[in-house]
Amino acid sequence: MKISTKGRYALRMMCDIAANDNGSAIPLKEIAARQNISVKYLEQIVILLSRAGFVKSVRGAQGGYKLTNPPKYYTVGMILRLTEGSLAPVSCLEDNVNTCGRASECRTLFVWEQLYSAICNVVDNITIEDILMHSGNNRGDDYVI
Repeated sequence: MKISTKGRYALRMMCDIAANDNGSAIPLKEIAARQNISVKYLEQIVILLSRAGFVKSVRGAQGGYKLTNPPKYYTVGMILRLTEGSLAPVSCLEDNVNTCGRASECRTLFVWEQLYSAICNVVDNITIEDILMHSGNNRGDDYVI
């Protein structure tokens, strides 16, 4: 499995907004400058985050973006599933029910199930707050994902 730049940048953007929250909305230009990501690319990503209700837009001279919930609410898995889709390592595990005709005789299925379980266990148990705590401070420009 390989996470695209869209997934990585969405996670960085969410962390940046959380780390630099001073009560005011954070302009996209500031996030782009701190994270060294083009404003155009962040504009595409913020649409996804906004539609999902992860961030809210504030218009006007003091406009920008804010998280709609505290950083402890958002898991890495939530953000990656939004931007990447399924995190399943094989297509037969993408749905809740494995409809593969070979599932009952597949000798390797348990490997993919355990790998998928491990991926979910990691991404669903790390929050934006955890990332900020792990970075040792609340500055959004001091970490790279």
